[in-house]
Amino acid sequence: MSLENKNIGYAFTGSFCTFRKSIEQLKKLVEIGANIVPIMSYNSYHLDTKFGKAKDFITEIEEITQNKIIHTIPDAEPIGPKKMFDILIVAPCSGNTISKLAHDIIDGPVTMAVKSHLRNEKPVVIAISTNNGLSGNAENIGKLLNRRHYYFVPFKQDNPITKPRSIVFDPTYIRKTLEYAIEGEQIQPILL
Repeated sequence: MSLENKNIGYAFTGSFCTFRKSIEQLKKLVEIGANIVPIMSYNSYHLDTKFGKAKDFITEIEEITQNKIIHTIPDAEPIGPKKMFDILIVAPCSGNTISKLAHDIIDGPVTMAVKSHLRNEKPVVIAISTNNGLSGNAENIGKLLNRRHYYFVPFKQDNPITKPRSIVFDPTYIRKTLEYAIEGEQIQPILL
């Protein structure tokens, strides 16, 4: 299925090391004609890190998408009632956000966006990026893998020698994962 003219919610959470890779894929989605509405967690919207300044990321994302970033709970809440998106992706999706989604903790703009979007029985794509995916967060990933309407961008170990429990999504699969998820299918293989 083509993503041209599809309304896509594109959420960023605090796994800052993968922002650049995610933004490159965001650009490609805009280039093929998708309408992207960006969403950012509180941390991703406010924190400066060694990977860049929040203000610079905000400016770049809004320029690429030509849409203002949703960055508060009240702004995210109408996503479901207004049926704003055909699909929503969280890229990167931190371990913290995965834990919250697995336990239905809705305390920020991204978790509210997902909850609100899911009320329409529409797909949510998770592009995981966490240092504890093969330890403390493995249980939460398993919960989401077994829930309806959740789909995962294929992922792999980040650096098995120095970070043996870290996993990260492969950004080159974002578009294809979205295309499959709109059709209700999980792209395979999930593990690369």
